Amino acid sequence: MASFASAERLPAADLYARVSRVIPPFEWPVFAEDAEAILRLKRERNAVVLAHNYQTPEIFNCVADIVGDSLALARKAMEVEAEVIVLAGVHFMAETAKLLNPSKTVLIPDVAAGCSLADSITAEDVRLMRRRHPGVPVVTYVNTSVAVKAESDICCTSGNAKRVVEALGVPRVIMLPDEYLARNIAAETDVEIIAWEGHCEVHETFRAADIAEVREAHPGVTVLAHPECPPDVVAAADFSGSTAALSDYIAGRQPPRVVLMTECSMSDNIAVQHPAVEFIRPCNLCPHMKRITLANIRASLEENRHVVTIDPAMADRARLAVERMLAI
Repeated sequence: MASFASAERLPAADLYARVSRVIPPFEWPVFAEDAEAILRLKRERNAVVLAHNYQTPEIFNCVADIVGDSLALARKAMEVEAEVIVLAGVHFMAETAKLLNPSKTVLIPDVAAGCSLADSITAEDVRLMRRRHPGVPVVTYVNTSVAVKAESDICCTSGNAKRVVEALGVPRVIMLPDEYLARNIAAETDVEIIAWEGHCEVHETFRAADIAEVREAHPGVTVLAHPECPPDVVAAADFSGSTAALSDYIAGRQPPRVVLMTECSMSDNIAVQHPAVEFIRPCNLCPHMKRITLANIRASLEENRHVVTIDPAMADRARLAVERMLAI
């Protein structure tokens, strides 16, 4: 994870140097006015922008103050001193930021920025799993609604799922809602994992055949996969990990050629930081992440939209599940 807080001290025109490798010069004027306005509005409103690794380069590199994966954003959200948090990501991330900052104003630029995993399970589904497996603790991926978190014992992210599962010290856990993440973690631990059948629409479409094709076309390429991919994809990759782990792998090893089996903007953002690494597609776009734009980040600050609110009774239970995760 990195912080780009210094962006607010740069003239907006100078920000283009940060993204010149991935945004053509003729496109930059489309972004410049909104970027400049956002930098001004952040100062005026004592606001910060938290951006997930899947955000587009002009957001990630030019207006974000804190960037990272779900775990990094959750941790850093607790340290934010600003009065307003704009979450450039999907709705469950904004809810998590609000859980951890109940006295702050948290804004989501587009309330329709959802998540197929969050949509795959309800609070009643969690209660049903508890009835089917009495006494078995529920580990819930952060890619879920507050209502689902409130029915859980502890949360996890793709970056700490194995650690969370093993920290419970029990022989069996229920792990919701991502089936593939659960199966991939099950392959790494002796803990029995009972999975749900939710999938990420970005990662579920990757296939091991995709990796075989890209290896044939680009001999020696390094293949990195997110653990929300199907198990055969993870098995065929050279390394699997959270978006933060994938970024750290590239930073530490500097492989000449890389394929990231994850969301497309991840490649663009890492390419900005590592010009010596060549990034080869395939990748998949997340339609929900792409609902966040410079224009609606600007509007969220100008119009104070859309304010994230959570029922206090539900928030207390959900917050406990998140805090238990952060304590590990």
